Amino acid sequence: MKTNLYLLVFLTLLFNCKEDKQTITNAKDYNVFLNAKNKKLENANAENKFWVDKQNKTPHPFSYFAQIASAQNQLFDATGNIENLVLAEDYLVKLNESTKHENAGQLRALARNYISQHRFKESLALLEKAEVIGDDIESTQKMLFDVHMELGNYDTAKSYLEKVVDLTGFDYLIRTAKWNDHIGNLDAAIKYMEKAMAKAESSNLKGVKQWSYTNIADFYGHDGQIQKSYDYFLKALALDPNDAYAKKGIAWIVYSHERNPKEALRILNTVTENYAAPDYFLLKAEISEFIKDEISKNNYIEHYNKAVQKTKYGEMYNAYNAKLYAENSKLVDSAIAISNREIENRATPQSYALLAWSYFNKGENNKALDIVNKHVINKTFEPETLYHIAEIYKANGMIKELKPLKDELLGATYELGPVMEIKINQL
Repeated sequence: MKTNLYLLVFLTLLFNCKEDKQTITNAKDYNVFLNAKNKKLENANAENKFWVDKQNKTPHPFSYFAQIASAQNQLFDATGNIENLVLAEDYLVKLNESTKHENAGQLRALARNYISQHRFKESLALLEKAEVIGDDIESTQKMLFDVHMELGNYDTAKSYLEKVVDLTGFDYLIRTAKWNDHIGNLDAAIKYMEKAMAKAESSNLKGVKQWSYTNIADFYGHDGQIQKSYDYFLKALALDPNDAYAKKGIAWIVYSHERNPKEALRILNTVTENYAAPDYFLLKAEISEFIKDEISKNNYIEHYNKAVQKTKYGEMYNAYNAKLYAENSKLVDSAIAISNREIENRATPQSYALLAWSYFNKGENNKALDIVNKHVINKTFEPETLYHIAEIYKANGMIKELKPLKDELLGATYELGPVMEIKINQL
């Protein structure tokens, strides 16, 4: 009887696994987008030229700096080129200097740029000035919520969310979704994001709809609703065939859900031909590790390291660097230094988890556990962080505490990916 019962359980699990890994993507759906003409870049270049020409013809030195900065932001969005983001900052700094930092809208524009550069404390200082000025105070308060969330000031962030309550407002709904995701209530996060998406669709604003589609696709993926995630990434691409993030999302589905690394790399290679964000190289390195192609893996990591050496990236890739260096015995001290710098910039549970992970990889298991207990446990629900905690528990012989974490992680293998799944099973 026992043998038959075990066989039944095994067959049931096997059947479920096959169901879970069913193919949902079809290259015919997205091939048309992979080599699409980059109209976004063409439009951004035209926009930039238009405003630069007008600026050159005006006797007033700052007349069109806001518009030029906006065009540079569009170029950054189209190419991932950090130089465009920094150039936008230069225009916005000069614009704020021209008004003696007394224009709330201009302060918010520069604060938004600093958020993109992960310069959150500088962004906060600007927003606090804008808050005192008071013009369009709700826009400032919404951004203050965003920045305090990034800084790990969660109580303060929540207080700002409560200042802008509007159950019919897109901006409020997306922030409430973000808050619920932070506290681990994914069902509520999806509910609010769906409401926000409905608002975006009724507004018929292309950019807002596209942003909504990629974000709801992410949430659906986290929830295991892979078909919906795929559908909404496709909807985003229908609006903008050059949306690199949506293509990356589809590549992840192909790799993590369908276990088709070759196709995932094909998709990503078309993205990195024209899009410069360094983290795409790390994803390609992970996929290469999965297929045991060490040469390609090392080449992609080398490409990543070369890209992030640009000083203009500043603090943007601290978390990526810390994780990469932590697992290299020759660079683990650099990982500790970077993690400490990230904590100075943003003392979030995830930043402390990076420091703990770095000490774990250095063999200082007790120190890693102490950091986890003080700054991480029950303060974040990010699967990657939970995996790091699990490894630290294992190293400290905490088998009882490890088991529920392992069970939770096994339910998040899509989000974590096939390489991590192998490691989770070895816990």
